[in-house]
Amino acid sequence: MISSDIMRGYNDIIILSILNSEDNYGYAISQTIEKISDGNYTIKETTLYSALNRLEKKGYILSYDGTKTFGRARTYFKITELGKIYLREKVEEWKLTREVINNFMEEYNG
Repeated sequence: MISSDIMRGYNDIIILSILNSEDNYGYAISQTIEKISDGNYTIKETTLYSALNRLEKKGYILSYDGTKTFGRARTYFKITELGKIYLREKVEEWKLTREVINNFMEEYNG
């Protein structure tokens, strides 16, 4: 299991990458995270909704009411064009970060 401290800085990019594929609601996003990580990362509900609120305030995602379940409309989230730009920037940043960390790991293991 990966520590939530390590993942904290990547929650936004994880959520945006999921929403880049399709609009979704909170519970489904958390299930997708767990599935894609092979169960190695489970996002806490409070962490997920804090991130969704932050992303919406920054204009990276929009929320809207979707299908009704148990009498209430589910809140769905959709990535915006600004969110797609931000995601691309963060993916490039991640590639560089991964390269730098890999260099240190190779040095350590070398």
